[in-house]
Amino acid sequence: MKRLAELLLLWLALGAGLGPSAYAHEIRPAFLQIREVEPEVYDFLWKTPARGEMRLALNVVQPDVCANISAPRRVLAPGAVIERWRARCPGGLAARTISIDNLAQTLTDVIVRFEPIDRSPQTLRVKPDDPVVVIPERQEWTDVAWTYFVIGMEHILLGIDHLLFVLALLLLVPGRSRLLGAITAFTVAHSITLAGTTFGWIRLPSSPVEAVIALSIMFVAVEIMRVRAGAYSLTAAMPWLASFSFGLLHGFGFAGALREVGIPQDAAPQALLFFNLGVEAGQLVFVAGVLLVMGLWRRLSAGLRLSSPAQDLLWRAPVYVIGVTAAFWFVERTLAVLGV
Repeated sequence: MKRLAELLLLWLALGAGLGPSAYAHEIRPAFLQIREVEPEVYDFLWKTPARGEMRLALNVVQPDVCANISAPRRVLAPGAVIERWRARCPGGLAARTISIDNLAQTLTDVIVRFEPIDRSPQTLRVKPDDPVVVIPERQEWTDVAWTYFVIGMEHILLGIDHLLFVLALLLLVPGRSRLLGAITAFTVAHSITLAGTTFGWIRLPSSPVEAVIALSIMFVAVEIMRVRAGAYSLTAAMPWLASFSFGLLHGFGFAGALREVGIPQDAAPQALLFFNLGVEAGQLVFVAGVLLVMGLWRRLSAGLRLSSPAQDLLWRAPVYVIGVTAAFWFVERTLAVLGV
């Protein structure tokens, strides 16, 4: 519950425009890969989120028995800093503890990928409220499934742009059956491109995709205003068409998040499936929450007897917020694509 409360507070902060200034609230996970290259000798790869050369001050604390046999080498990557080193750990790492310094001061998780020589790789998740992990001698498939399910759910609940698109659909599409069709089309579409990108069948550069995702939100906001003004809208008449088309783009965004986390090659279908299920679960939680608030507001406003100008302002305000926010993102992301 504490973790969920922190995520909800961060969602509100991001929605209010405070997110860019709060780097301590970075929510992209860090990634630690430990690969056994020969008995009791391990290659470490440590990837931490970064903005330019500024990285989160997270450090791996190895078991006391381990000693580095090569100096750490650091390189910059898009949105991250990557360090590599080799260490010898007499007796191996099974049943030993690895901790992450300063993780408790962040909202960042760490995905640990342990690849021993003599058995199947293991995928583990380290959380800020418990910044240590014990390397198990063996791992159940349910552990991997739960890890990627939670990552998917957290990603959608903190993916403000994806949620704003879903919110815009809720405001545009009347009727539960048509809304269900639009949400289903969005789900099917982003599942297609998420799978295709994960398995390497299709690939688009992430920066232009993120810009067009912002444009998709602007488009739906404009369509809401047109429908409210009495104009004909193909999007409102066939909402599944727009949600499917733009859902394909949003799938590329989800795939980018999954690439940042890292996906186990030997369990890629399983990790992909449960990541996607987590995304859908988070999306359903958001939709249910919005519909509940809308229902409560209808009951409340019915007793307030608001004037027509006040009612008009109340439906316009969220649409303007969605449209202006998306426009800002579109300009910002387009300038980033152009290198300005």
